[in-house]
Parts: sequence; structure tokens; C-alpha cells
Amino acid sequence: MVHVREMGAADIEAVSRIRVRGWLAAYAGIVPQTYLDAMSVEDDARQRREWFSHPGRTSRDLVALGDRGPVGWICCGPCRSEVPGPGSVGEVYALYVAPDLTGQGIGRTLLDEAHAQMKGDGFEASALWVLRDNRRAQHFYEQAGYQADGAAQDDVYDGVTLTELRYQCVL
Repeated sequence: MVHVREMGAADIEAVSRIRVRGWLAAYAGIVPQTYLDAMSVEDDARQRREWFSHPGRTSRDLVALGDRGPVGWICCGPCRSEVPGPGSVGEVYALYVAPDLTGQGIGRTLLDEAHAQMKGDGFEASALWVLRDNRRAQHFYEQAGYQADGAAQDDVYDGVTLTELRYQCVL
């Protein structure tokens, strides 16, 4: 059983470990290995500290706490792109769970809490982006009520272009 709470500055190192380990586990064979090999907890924590302390930050960060401290992290906020349809749309920017704990409901618990907070903030729907080749994440989000809406965008990782698909759900 996990407990979800707002992330604090003291959680940055743990969240960076979760995020980097999550990338290494989730994106092996999808994102170029050179990109993954260049990731470090120290660099991620430095970037996260800058971002976390930014006075104009509009995102919400939540951590899932287990017996060993933070075991998952989700970041959400206002949608960063135009999404057709009525109502205000929020966005899940990132969701990572310690790789050795995936499949235990932690990600779903974080997502449900983020949805509740977005709904409380007045958002009527949520959007997110998933790499086209990340079938596991697509399945996870589909099980949570998300559907691909046909939008796609490309990102470049170490010279390799990868396509992300946008998913949406009603809150």
C-alpha cells in the first residue's frame, strides 16, 4: 500500500533516481542507448532542483510513498498544446514508478490522484504523450481510460527521431 502526497524539495534526489531508472527500464530498445547511457541521477537532480524552485512553475508534483520512501512520481498541470474539443484540458507530463515495483498499482494510484487534483483545478479532460513504440505505457493508459486522439509529434534523441502519440481521457 502506498500513500500519495505533494512532492517536496527533500524528495528531489529520490524522484531523480526513480525517473532515471524508469527511463532506463522503459525505453531500452526504443530510445538510443547512447542517450540512455548519458543520463545520470546527479544531472537530473540538478535540473529538477532548478525547475522545482522556478517561481512561475504551474505543475503539480506528487510522490507515492512506500516502506522505503518515494517509489513513484507524477507531474501534471495545464496542457502545453492546443487540444480540440470543449472544456479545459490538463496534461500528465511524466509518470514513473521504481522499475522493481511496476505492476503493483502504484502508477494507477498516482494517476488517479493526479486526475482528482486536475479535476479539482477545473480541468475537464487530461492529455499526455506516449512514444509510439512504448506499447506497455500505451496499454497502461488505455486501461486507465485514455484513447489515442490521432495527434502525433516527433522528438529527436541523439539524432534519432521518435514519434509520440497523444492520448486523452475525460476526467
